[in-house]
Amino acid sequence: MKTLDKIPTGKIERASKLVKTGVKISGNYVKYYGKKLVNPEFTKDELNEDNAEDIYDGLKTLKGSALKVAQMLSMEKNMLPSAYVDKFSLSQFSVPPLSAPLVRKTFKKYLGKYPEEIYDSFEKNSINAASIGQVHKATKAGKTLAVKIQYPGVADSISSDLALVKPIALKMFNIKGKDSDKYFKEVENKLLEETDYLLELKQSKEITTSCSAIHGLEFPEYYEELSSERILTMDWMNGLHLSEFAKTNFSQELGDKLGQTLWDFYMFQIHFLRKVHADPHPGNFLVSNQNNLIAIDFGCMKSVPDEFYNPYFELAKKQVLNNDISFTEKLYELEILTPTDTAKEIIFFKTIFKEMLTIFTAPLNEKEFDFGADDFWNRIAALSERFTEDTEIRKMNGNRGSKHFLYMNRTFFGLFNLLHDLKAKVKINDYKKYLN
Repeated sequence: MKTLDKIPTGKIERASKLVKTGVKISGNYVKYYGKKLVNPEFTKDELNEDNAEDIYDGLKTLKGSALKVAQMLSMEKNMLPSAYVDKFSLSQFSVPPLSAPLVRKTFKKYLGKYPEEIYDSFEKNSINAASIGQVHKATKAGKTLAVKIQYPGVADSISSDLALVKPIALKMFNIKGKDSDKYFKEVENKLLEETDYLLELKQSKEITTSCSAIHGLEFPEYYEELSSERILTMDWMNGLHLSEFAKTNFSQELGDKLGQTLWDFYMFQIHFLRKVHADPHPGNFLVSNQNNLIAIDFGCMKSVPDEFYNPYFELAKKQVLNNDISFTEKLYELEILTPTDTAKEIIFFKTIFKEMLTIFTAPLNEKEFDFGADDFWNRIAALSERFTEDTEIRKMNGNRGSKHFLYMNRTFFGLFNLLHDLKAKVKINDYKKYLN
């Protein structure tokens, strides 16, 4: 794979790259409409393929938050055409890596020595490369290590990247008004946290200690003396990425076992630690040779404050969903309804949120749930398609809900997708055995 000797870090340089990508996309639409005139039956499949290719090619050299957006979108399997999901999923752990000279320069700057002076051996070619950093294999004192190196300039470009993306996001998600800033600030703060490898080191050790009793779960050990704010060293863990494992001919029993471990891991964090690993994409999980689940990469952790946690999980209960007074009260607590809403807006949003929550909270209201069954996902896809085409929704202000929804919903939707890939049947309350 071609390596990168330089990553655009200046605002003008990065904006220029995005503009060039926009020009290519415009050309794709011209080509599509030309073919559509000749053949009215011509579908958007080719357009989606071309756009996905050009967007990904533009973002992969920028890396950082721009590529992180693609990574997040790749998890929305029911919200995007498959061409985008397939292409953007490459951003999880397969993008052009930094060249060897740039890697050595990064080591010298942040650890004061070149890699060959620190480790007994260090592979100059990265094993995988993602949105914020890339991983190299190394050895020291008889241990095989994974060394994550952050791309230069990533932290410095986050604010300017989000400023460039903001107008597109406002239109895509129908967000209006000054309160939209709280959502972008939440994303910006989380992305900045992900670039702080010393924070990730601390969070990784905390999670490893807190969740060590969960059956079938493994973690790497982290090495503080071999880490810095831009370099993180941990044990090398052998196994298949979850996305690769999901393509194998695994048994239902094994899928259920891994799914149960994954579910217990997340529920334990949310309900006991009130903090959660909010980046549940396949690149952050491995399946070991012993068929255990390995969890890595704790750069994106989301704290869940009581004022959000309590009404959020109250709304998951059927008795609250079916009690209009309680249901309305929780919607106000979660900022889905606001004191300035008109009577029409109140009725409208109560109706659509009740329908959404009835579907999305279905797993939480069962003793056992089959995430491999198609019915649950067909209902989600149908709801998404209907809302996308609903002109009334476009007229309403989409700026709804607490800022905490962003990463909590992302966590649950990502978790549901991983469990679907495993075709797992999960015992919903099994995690409670770990609470004591």
